[in-house]
Amino acid sequence: MGRLGPTEIILILVIVVLLFGAKKLPDMARSLGKSARILKSEAKAMKADDSKDAAAGPPSDPEQPAAQRTIQASPGDVTSSRPVAEPTDRTTQR
Repeated sequence: MGRLGPTEIILILVIVVLLFGAKKLPDMARSLGKSARILKSEAKAMKADDSKDAAAGPPSDPEQPAAQRTIQASPGDVTSSRPVAEPTDRTTQR
């Protein structure tokens, strides 16, 4: 009891395909993988920040804000790495 056999796994896969549709499954898997990569890189960055803070000791100025970090796009992700031009409002210009 509690173990899934091949019949149960096939039944679960058929239900998933029926619920979400075969066309959406690759997109869902891709976005899940991208989210996992981002989570992994953020966890790695947090560990690096913690180890750097522990090695540096107490801050000299507690009022000074922490430096901001930039999250880099994953390799092959060209949509989030392109610069975006700000739209201009041409309705008020003459």
